[in-house]
Amino acid sequence: MAADAVTIRTRKFLTNRLLQRKQMVVDIIHPGSPNISKTELREKISKVYKSETENVFVFGVKTAFGGGKSTGFALIYDTLDAAKKFEPKYRLVRHGLAEAKKTNRKQRKEKKNRAKKFRGTKKAKASAAKK
Repeated sequence: MAADAVTIRTRKFLTNRLLQRKQMVVDIIHPGSPNISKTELREKISKVYKSETENVFVFGVKTAFGGGKSTGFALIYDTLDAAKKFEPKYRLVRHGLAEAKKTNRKQRKEKKNRAKKFRGTKKAKASAAKK
Protein backbone atom coordinates (compact mmCIF):
# COMPACT_ATOMS: atom_id res chain seq x y z
CA MET A 1 0.00 0.00 0.00
CA ALA A 2 1.43 3.35 -1.00
CA ALA A 3 1.69 5.92 1.76
CA ASP A 4 0.58 8.67 -0.66
CA ALA A 5 -2.75 6.93 -1.29
CA VAL A 6 -3.89 7.48 2.31
CA THR A 7 -5.19 10.93 3.27
CA ILE A 8 -6.01 11.83 6.86
CA ARG A 9 -8.30 14.74 7.72
CA THR A 10 -9.49 15.81 11.14
CA ARG A 11 -12.85 17.32 12.06
CA LYS A 12 -14.43 18.58 15.27
CA PHE A 13 -11.05 19.29 16.84
CA LEU A 14 -11.32 20.19 20.52
CA THR A 15 -8.70 20.95 23.15
CA ASN A 16 -9.95 19.46 26.40
CA ARG A 17 -7.84 21.08 29.12
CA LEU A 18 -9.70 19.36 31.92
CA LEU A 19 -8.68 15.91 30.65
CA GLN A 20 -5.31 17.20 29.33
CA ARG A 21 -5.93 16.08 25.77
CA LYS A 22 -6.85 17.03 22.23
CA GLN A 23 -9.78 15.12 20.77
CA MET A 24 -10.97 14.90 17.19
CA VAL A 25 -12.90 12.96 14.59
CA VAL A 26 -10.53 11.45 12.03
CA ASP A 27 -11.50 10.86 8.38
CA ILE A 28 -9.24 8.45 6.52
CA ILE A 29 -9.48 8.36 2.73
CA HIS A 30 -7.89 5.22 1.27
CA PRO A 31 -9.21 4.63 -2.27
CA GLY A 32 -8.50 1.22 -3.77
CA SER A 33 -6.83 -0.12 -0.63
CA PRO A 34 -7.97 -1.84 2.56
CA ASN A 35 -8.31 0.03 5.81
CA ILE A 36 -5.16 1.50 7.38
CA SER A 37 -3.99 -0.16 10.61
CA LYS A 38 -4.44 1.65 13.92
CA THR A 39 -0.68 1.68 14.56
CA GLU A 40 -0.02 3.40 11.21
CA LEU A 41 -2.83 5.83 11.96
CA ARG A 42 -1.33 6.62 15.38
CA GLU A 43 2.06 7.30 13.81
CA LYS A 44 0.62 9.61 11.14
CA ILE A 45 -1.52 11.56 13.62
CA SER A 46 1.40 11.94 16.04
CA LYS A 47 3.54 13.26 13.18
CA VAL A 48 0.91 15.82 12.14
CA TYR A 49 0.26 17.05 15.70
CA LYS A 50 3.93 16.80 16.79
CA SER A 51 3.34 14.50 19.74
CA GLU A 52 4.66 11.14 20.87
CA THR A 53 3.05 8.04 19.36
CA GLU A 54 2.36 6.48 22.78
CA ASN A 55 0.16 9.49 23.73
CA VAL A 56 -2.17 8.97 20.74
CA PHE A 57 -5.22 6.73 21.15
CA VAL A 58 -7.31 5.82 18.08
CA PHE A 59 -10.61 3.95 18.41
CA GLY A 60 -14.05 3.52 16.87
CA VAL A 61 -12.79 3.31 13.29
CA LYS A 62 -15.62 2.35 10.93
CA THR A 63 -15.27 1.81 7.19
CA ALA A 64 -17.95 3.31 4.94
CA PHE A 65 -19.90 0.88 2.76
CA GLY A 66 -18.04 0.32 -0.49
CA GLY A 67 -14.68 1.11 1.11
CA GLY A 68 -12.38 3.98 0.34
CA LYS A 69 -13.31 6.03 3.40
CA SER A 70 -13.15 5.37 7.13
CA THR A 71 -14.08 7.50 10.11
CA GLY A 72 -12.83 7.18 13.66
CA PHE A 73 -12.00 9.04 16.83
CA ALA A 74 -8.58 10.08 18.13
CA LEU A 75 -7.33 11.39 21.46
CA ILE A 76 -3.89 12.96 21.94
CA TYR A 77 -2.88 13.27 25.58
CA ASP A 78 -0.38 15.89 26.72
CA THR A 79 1.51 13.36 28.87
CA LEU A 80 1.57 9.62 29.33
CA ASP A 81 0.55 10.08 32.98
CA ALA A 82 -2.61 11.90 31.88
CA ALA A 83 -3.38 9.06 29.47
CA LYS A 84 -2.97 6.46 32.21
CA LYS A 85 -5.19 8.51 34.51
CA PHE A 86 -8.10 9.21 32.13
CA GLU A 87 -8.14 6.42 29.53
CA PRO A 88 -10.30 3.35 30.19
CA LYS A 89 -8.38 0.27 31.33
CA TYR A 90 -9.25 -1.80 28.25
CA ARG A 91 -7.66 0.77 25.93
CA LEU A 92 -4.54 0.92 28.11
CA VAL A 93 -4.35 -2.89 27.91
CA ARG A 94 -4.61 -2.74 24.10
CA HIS A 95 -1.70 -0.28 24.01
CA GLY A 96 0.38 -2.36 26.42
CA LEU A 97 0.32 0.26 29.18
CA ALA A 98 -1.62 -1.87 31.68
CA GLU A 99 -2.07 -5.54 32.55
CA ALA A 100 -5.40 -7.30 32.07
CA LYS A 101 -6.88 -8.95 35.15
CA LYS A 102 -6.66 -12.74 34.93
CA THR A 103 -9.28 -14.48 37.04
CA ASN A 104 -10.84 -17.85 36.55
CA ARG A 105 -14.33 -18.04 35.14
CA LYS A 106 -15.53 -20.02 38.13
CA GLN A 107 -14.21 -17.39 40.57
CA ARG A 108 -15.95 -14.61 38.64
CA LYS A 109 -19.24 -16.52 38.71
CA GLU A 110 -18.98 -17.28 42.43
CA LYS A 111 -18.28 -13.61 43.16
CA LYS A 112 -21.27 -12.58 41.04
CA ASN A 113 -23.59 -15.02 42.79
CA ARG A 114 -22.38 -13.93 46.25
CA ALA A 115 -23.03 -10.30 45.33
CA LYS A 116 -26.60 -11.13 44.25
CA LYS A 117 -27.58 -11.52 47.90
CA PHE A 118 -26.82 -7.85 48.66
CA ARG A 119 -27.88 -4.46 47.34
CA GLY A 120 -26.08 -1.14 46.84
CA THR A 121 -22.74 -0.50 48.51
CA LYS A 122 -22.96 -3.72 50.53
CA LYS A 123 -22.58 -5.61 47.25
CA ALA A 124 -19.01 -4.34 46.74
CA LYS A 125 -18.10 -5.10 50.36
CA ALA A 126 -19.48 -8.65 50.13
CA SER A 127 -17.56 -9.49 46.96
CA ALA A 128 -14.33 -7.90 48.25
CA ALA A 129 -14.45 -9.58 51.66
CA LYS A 130 -14.65 -13.20 50.50
CA LYS A 131 -11.83 -13.43 47.97
